[in-house]
Amino acid sequence: MMVRTMTTTLRALLLAAAAALLCAAPASAQGREQACRVDEAAAPDPIIAACTAELRSSTDVTRQIEALVARASAYGKKNDSKQAIADLSRAIALDGNNLAALKARAEAYYLASQNDRAIEVLDRAIRIAAGDSDTFDARGNAFLQSGAYDRAIEDYNEAIRLDRNNAQAFIDRGVAHYLKGQHERAIADYTQAIALNTTNEAVFTNRAAAYKKLGRSDRALEDENEAIRRSPTKADYYSNRGLSHADLHEYDRAIADYNEAIRLSRQANFFTNRGDAYQYKKEYDHAIADYKEALKLDPTFALAHNNLGAAYRSKGDLDGAILHYEQAVRLNPRNNTAVENLTAVRRDRDRLALVNPRSGPSFDCAVAKRAVEKAICSDQELARLDRDLNAAYRSALAKLAGRKAAALRQDQRTFVLTRDRMFGRPDYQLKTQMERRLAQLQAMGR
Repeated sequence: MMVRTMTTTLRALLLAAAAALLCAAPASAQGREQACRVDEAAAPDPIIAACTAELRSSTDVTRQIEALVARASAYGKKNDSKQAIADLSRAIALDGNNLAALKARAEAYYLASQNDRAIEVLDRAIRIAAGDSDTFDARGNAFLQSGAYDRAIEDYNEAIRLDRNNAQAFIDRGVAHYLKGQHERAIADYTQAIALNTTNEAVFTNRAAAYKKLGRSDRALEDENEAIRRSPTKADYYSNRGLSHADLHEYDRAIADYNEAIRLSRQANFFTNRGDAYQYKKEYDHAIADYKEALKLDPTFALAHNNLGAAYRSKGDLDGAILHYEQAVRLNPRNNTAVENLTAVRRDRDRLALVNPRSGPSFDCAVAKRAVEKAICSDQELARLDRDLNAAYRSALAKLAGRKAAALRQDQRTFVLTRDRMFGRPDYQLKTQMERRLAQLQAMGR
C-alpha cells in the first residue's frame, strides 16, 4: 500500500503561526548607508555594523535600547538566536518595561523553539500592556507551538476580543482549530481573515488544507490558485495544489504542479508526491526514479521508502519491495502501514517460492542475481512472457541456418543485454519490451 505525502500542508500552516510575532519597530527604506533600525528588507550585516557603531558612541538609554532591538532583529535574520537574545536581555536590563524589547525577546525565544521562555516574557509584556491584541496573539502562538492548542485558543479569543480587525489572530486561531481536527471552525476563521483583507497569502493555502480534510478538493483548488496568484514563487503552494489535483484523479495536472515545485526547490517530499502521481498512473519506473531522487535528498524519509517498496511490488520485484519496506520500518517502527506491507510482501515471496518451477521463467530463479531477473521471477505474468519468448526464439531459430541463424542469436543477445542495462530506467517498460520482442519472434517462426 502506498501512503500519501501531506507534509507540505502543515508547513504552510506554520507559516501563518510564525507571522503573528511582531517586529520591535517599523521598517524603513534603506538609504545610501544602512541606518541602525529594524529593516526587514535590508541585509542583516550592515544593520549589525551600524548598530554596533551606535552602541559604542551613544550614551542615550532610549537610543541604546532601540539599537539593541534593531541589532537583535538583524541577528535573528541570520538565525543567530543566541546573540539576538543576548542583545534583547541587555535592552531589558536597561528598561524592564520596554514593550518593544520584551516582544522582540519573546519572538527570539519562539523562533528558537524555547516556548516556555517566550510565554514567560509575554506574560510580563501583557502585565505592562493588557490591552495589546498582538501580544495575546503572540503568546497564543507560543502555546500552539508547544502543543497546548486549547490554551492557545484562549489567547487568540482575547486577541480578537481586543481587536476584531486583527486578521492574523483569526488565521492563527484557524491553525489551532485545524490541528484539533475542527476543520469547519478553521475555515470560518480563515474566511474572516480573508474578509479583513489580510496580506498573508498563507491563509488561502491553510483554508485549502481544511477544505481537503472535509473532502472538498474543488474548493481547495480555488484557494490554492489564489495563493499561487499572490505568491507565484513559493514551491510549497504548487505542491499543495498538486495534491488537490491528485485527490481529483487529475494526475497529469498534479505532475505539472510538482514539476514547478521541483523547479523552484528540490525537496524530497516534492519528488515523493510526483512519484505517487506516476504510481497512480501505473508508470512505475518513473515513480521509482522520483522516490530514489527523494531518498538522495533525504535518506531518512521513511515515506519515500514505503512508497518505493509499493512501486517495486507493483512491478513484481518483491526483493526490491522488501528491501525498502524494511528501511521504512527501521526508520519509523510505528508506521503500521509499512509493517503490514512488509508482512504481506514477504508472504507473497514465500508463496511464489513454492510454485512449480515449470511455471517460472526460462532460467533458474535460485541463481538469479540481476534486478531484472528477480523482477521476472517475482511476477507470474513476466515469468510467462519470458517462457513464451524463449519458446518463440527457439522455434524461430530452428527454422534458420548459417548467417541467418547467427544473426538471430546476436539479435537475441542484444535484446537481453539491452533489457539488463535499461531495466529500472523511467523510459524503459519491461513488460512492453518483452511483448514487442515476443511478437517479433512469433512472426519469424510462422
